[in-house]
Amino acid sequence: MAAVGLLYVGAVLFVNGLALVGLVKGTSMIPMNLFVGILQVVTPFYLIFSAKGDQAVIVGASGLFLFGFTYLYVAMNNAFNLDGTGLGWFCLFVAITACVYSYWNFANYAALTGSGTVGDLLGVLWASWAVLWLLFWFVLGLGKTSFTVFTGAWCAAQGIYTGLVPALILINFPSAVTSTLVVIIAAVSVATFIIFFVTLKPRWAAVSEAASAPSSPTAYSGA
Repeated sequence: MAAVGLLYVGAVLFVNGLALVGLVKGTSMIPMNLFVGILQVVTPFYLIFSAKGDQAVIVGASGLFLFGFTYLYVAMNNAFNLDGTGLGWFCLFVAITACVYSYWNFANYAALTGSGTVGDLLGVLWASWAVLWLLFWFVLGLGKTSFTVFTGAWCAAQGIYTGLVPALILINFPSAVTSTLVVIIAAVSVATFIIFFVTLKPRWAAVSEAASAPSSPTAYSGA
């Protein structure tokens, strides 16, 4: 069930990324954030209540709330035209928490489930998401709007290689989760980050930041 949820995490990352780039217009990304946000809140509740004390299930399910609350927050921000700073600072909180989940998966998943390679994959995914949430803190919490297009491009790309691809593999080809796959996804994540950064040239300084964003970051806020 968690792998199915990962598929739709990929979908909403893709849509929200395109919204930041300016290809998805206005509030048209609200429904996807609502659908996936509700899914990522209801699913972990079910998994935890049916886990019967299984620590591996509880740990894995607990992290899904971070996604669910983020997407619901995004939907509310866009539906009610709220200021984006609250969501931005929440993204910093989630980025820090995601680092912990990344460590837990690298260190503990094999001991809990007997499948170390899946733990390595999840560790890489959580590490990538931690950086993504950090970028949303830059854009929304700190107002560094020159990072908007860069963040959106990388967010859309992550929807493919940290959402769609691993989800399809985990759903129907779990034996394909190998160390090679983990290394490939990690390498693609780093490579796309560098390529987009070099190509789109975000700048930390406030000079000409407003001109670099497709619109107010609040209008496209979300991870």
